[in-house]
Amino acid sequence: MTMVVTQPCIGCKDKACLVVCPVECFHEDEAMVYIDPDECIDCGACVPECPTEAIFYEDDVPEQWHRFIELNATKAKECPSAHD
Repeated sequence: MTMVVTQPCIGCKDKACLVVCPVECFHEDEAMVYIDPDECIDCGACVPECPTEAIFYEDDVPEQWHRFIELNATKAKECPSAHD
């Protein structure tokens, strides 16, 4: 399982969630931040830091945002920050 960033993050990019991540699994583009499922250790530290309540455990992602599960996996690899 992994953490997933969903729709409420679009346009927010507060980035408080990035600071608490012990493995730096977040990546970002111009729209939002994404979690790389291969890097995430499922610690959940980012969840209480998200001001828009956009981060969920994969199994708890609301039905209307299920497409964000694959979107995080794909976009995390494509983001410029993934290549730093």
